Amino acid sequence: MSPFVEIIKQILPILTIAGQVIILALLALLIVSRKKRLSIFDFAANNAFLFAFIVALVAMSGSLFYSEVAGYTPCTLCWYQRILMYPQVILFGVVLWKSERRTADYHIALSALGAFIAGYHYLLQIGILPELPCSATGFSVSCAQVFTMNFGYITISMMSLTAFALIILFMTAQKLYTQR
Repeated sequence: MSPFVEIIKQILPILTIAGQVIILALLALLIVSRKKRLSIFDFAANNAFLFAFIVALVAMSGSLFYSEVAGYTPCTLCWYQRILMYPQVILFGVVLWKSERRTADYHIALSALGAFIAGYHYLLQIGILPELPCSATGFSVSCAQVFTMNFGYITISMMSLTAFALIILFMTAQKLYTQR
């Protein structure tokens, strides 16, 4: 593979770890009482649609990179995750363009379903769940196949799970922020 592909394959897992740190920080801030929340929470909540748009755009670009540039064939579960992530890029773009702020519930619903599928996919890949026979395997790769593993736990499905969880948390923060 080209050096460009190798560099991107190292950057995406690092972005995943950064996303997981943000998830932990947002969860900690959500647990803290409203009076004690830091301005960081307010900043994240106030810019939640922009941050979620960036997350969705990077997730979409990353999945397209892995399939179109790195040459990994997406499995059936990967396609389901793409179906739930790709439209969100467009929806977030429209939200930002039109300053429409009432779509958080839709993003949470799409991302919750996507997170469930990505979580199942990850457990399948690391061997916690047994691989079930899949009629689609003749047309795509096995859903249990691991194309890349970084830092001992980051697979493409973990990257997807992190992106969906970030979107859920940003939208939840935005909803809490607007309820004040």
